[in-house]
Amino acid sequence: MPVDPAEPMDVSGETPGATGASIVQTVTGPVPTADLGRTLMHEHLSIGYAGFEAHSSRPGPDRAEMVALCTERISQLQDLGYSSMLDPCPSDLGRDVDLMVEVAEATGFNIVCATGLYKEEQGGTAYWHFRAQFEDVGAVMADQFISELTDGVDSSGVRPGIIKCATGPGAMTDYERIVFDAAAAASVATSTPVTTHTDRGTMGELQQQVLTAAGVPANRVIIGHSCGTTDTDYHMGIVAGGSYLGFDRFGIGTLMPDVDRVASLVRLLEQGAGDRVVVSHDSVWCWRGEPFPPALVERAGDMFDPTRFDREIVPMLHDQGVTDEQIDMLVVDNPRRFFEGVPLADLAT
Repeated sequence: MPVDPAEPMDVSGETPGATGASIVQTVTGPVPTADLGRTLMHEHLSIGYAGFEAHSSRPGPDRAEMVALCTERISQLQDLGYSSMLDPCPSDLGRDVDLMVEVAEATGFNIVCATGLYKEEQGGTAYWHFRAQFEDVGAVMADQFISELTDGVDSSGVRPGIIKCATGPGAMTDYERIVFDAAAAASVATSTPVTTHTDRGTMGELQQQVLTAAGVPANRVIIGHSCGTTDTDYHMGIVAGGSYLGFDRFGIGTLMPDVDRVASLVRLLEQGAGDRVVVSHDSVWCWRGEPFPPALVERAGDMFDPTRFDREIVPMLHDQGVTDEQIDMLVVDNPRRFFEGVPLADLAT
């Protein structure tokens, strides 16, 4: 469905292109942003790496098991006061909107899903590389994103509330640049925000540059997994450019100790950048197939725990002098402002 990016469509419930949108699309319909409450901004009900279907002897949990596990996780989050989460699984990473709907309806929890595509190394790239022999796949991708945002995913009617795109470590490949350009076109056309994946605390600046140069407002972008580095200059460069940082891998100690993530977050709070940080765990509750050998399954389950921020990280932040008001800013105010598109104030210098 070709769309003129100069004429944004209204998918927010407000005037097209306007800031201060009052609703966000969830898998069960639009919700006032004021009702989001405590929100985790990067968790996954399920993930299935491209090709998991080929591991037919290890299909992963059945539907009833997936629903039960996800419902249990949501109940744990509700006990901690959460009422909303973003599951930014792109469409080529096993995204399952029907599962999200079933769990949301069973729990009353707000779940925002995504449209978009993953990084070249681990996404569904074979399909798009083949299609690229015949036409401009960037235009096809953009039309796909826009179609899902406006009409819903397939016949489900579920409309995503965000666009996801990703890079691998240290470079943006030609394929990933096509995805970013398509994501930017869809964002501009529909006034939908964007969240990204980065690896090892790299490429955030380029991601921000590509998206904003194409017309995406900087404050409508989260540079995800920014806690992959302790480089505060890197962080401050991105927030000075007007975007949000995702400190959203708490608990994944194989990538970075949480004590280092906490120290980096405290430095950002001390420098007045706390109003542009969102937090989460990047936890995965159900894996399609069996990507981990059996000996590692229990360890992976312990690592991917969406309650860790409240149970372990908040006490660590308190020990560093972070207040409850600042914690609320991270999990309540910032997610709400991000989805509303509220302009960010200039950083104090």
